[in-house]
Amino acid sequence: MFVLFLGLQLVFVSSCKNESGKSHLSVRMTDAPGNFDAVMVDVQSVEVIGSNGSTVILNTNNRIYNLLDLSNGVDTLLATGDLDAGTISQIRLILGANNSVKVDGIVYPLSTPSAMQSGLKLQVNKTFEPGVTYSILLDFDANQSIVLQGNGTYQLKPVIRTIETAISGSIKGSISVVGSIATVKATSNGVTYTSVTNMNGQFILAGLPAGTYDVTVTPDLPLLPVTKTGVVVTVGASLNLGIITL
Repeated sequence: MFVLFLGLQLVFVSSCKNESGKSHLSVRMTDAPGNFDAVMVDVQSVEVIGSNGSTVILNTNNRIYNLLDLSNGVDTLLATGDLDAGTISQIRLILGANNSVKVDGIVYPLSTPSAMQSGLKLQVNKTFEPGVTYSILLDFDANQSIVLQGNGTYQLKPVIRTIETAISGSIKGSISVVGSIATVKATSNGVTYTSVTNMNGQFILAGLPAGTYDVTVTPDLPLLPVTKTGVVVTVGASLNLGIITL
């Protein structure tokens, strides 16, 4: 088993979770086509390394993937998990030994350089906001990642394209009456996103497209709802409304 530290593409995608202090991460894989019959990559695990050195092992769909099935805009989900909000320093993909390439109908094992077995590191240094769902896309270039050696064998030296984009944000806050439950709704252009407060009175409306929202907090106590208008959500940010007095 060996460890790869690879480039990544960050994409923020929509969801709506009420998990205060948590970010949700999914890791996906795609491929730039190569001139081979098949390129089989044995994915064992995906890990995230925090800036404090902590490691989170994601829930990984560990199996052997044919990269050429993931060409021309097709991708697949590798792993998902919840992380504490904060800065991650590295992303790590762990591969098994069953990597191979098929050329002209013949299957060849893929060897790996000794440097790769000790780990090729990428410093990510990205801050994850609470309540925002992130997706990391690993984009292999199969044509450049497979190297034909002088002795007729093949070597795996992954080449990864990296792009960063973002398409969502979130709204968070709390209510003044701790211990009561309130329903929180954010509406923009006729579309409504809903969450509820936890027992500490906190809430997060996550995975919101950028735009202007009306946010209404409706308590379960005999108190009137409170509405805040003109709440602007921007890409990749978590807007804090502070304490909403009921």
